[in-house]
Amino acid sequence: MSFADAYSVLWADLLVLKRRIFRYLITTLVSPLLYLVAFGWGLGRGISVEGTSYFAFVVPGIIALTAMNSSFNGAGTRLNVDRLYFKSFDECLMAPISSSSLLLGKAMVGAVRGLVSSVAFVGLALLVSPTFYVTPLFLASLLVTCLLFSFLGVLAALLSKSHEDMGTFSSLILLPMTFLGGTFFSLSQVPEALKFGLYAFPLTHSSLCLRAAVLGQPFPWASFMIMVGFWAAFSAGCHMVLKRASI
Repeated sequence: MSFADAYSVLWADLLVLKRRIFRYLITTLVSPLLYLVAFGWGLGRGISVEGTSYFAFVVPGIIALTAMNSSFNGAGTRLNVDRLYFKSFDECLMAPISSSSLLLGKAMVGAVRGLVSSVAFVGLALLVSPTFYVTPLFLASLLVTCLLFSFLGVLAALLSKSHEDMGTFSSLILLPMTFLGGTFFSLSQVPEALKFGLYAFPLTHSSLCLRAAVLGQPFPWASFMIMVGFWAAFSAGCHMVLKRASI
């Protein structure tokens, strides 16, 4: 695998993102800002969760949610359109680069978009939340979150046979994670049987890691390693699907 080849795949999207950065930020920040107003300042006013205000509790969860949506859509939706509509992905397959470099480049498209959206929201959080601190563990967790959901987006795009399949995937996979992945509530409040199922969501572990890093709580290294495991699994899935399609 060559990182130079992966960057060449990413380069075209960076040019597009550079030209449309303000429009992109406005589009991707609408949902997290609405969540912040509705849950942080609305429903959560005066509520304390895990020894901190609900506002401080929910901000890291919204960052995880922003990273998930921006990374998945940034990689998956673009690849889906390139593959099924423009047919340009076939040209990428004929390029003299390895499949690993190609997949990494396509995933980096989503990871960069997810990081841009998340960092922009972090900037807003620093202005409105005095208890918000950016730490190295927070940045590492955010990067792994963007990468794993980018590879999930690439995997979904490679498996999709139509544009509608991407919408179906989002409804069946991303939407349940949005509201059940520990983003807006503490997992200590749910029954043990349900809690076991919620830990199967990668967003749950992302929320736990980001929240612990921001609030100065003991860092859940097990959740961080599970996120890395999801990243590796989604990457392996992409390689398997691409290899099967090339046969």
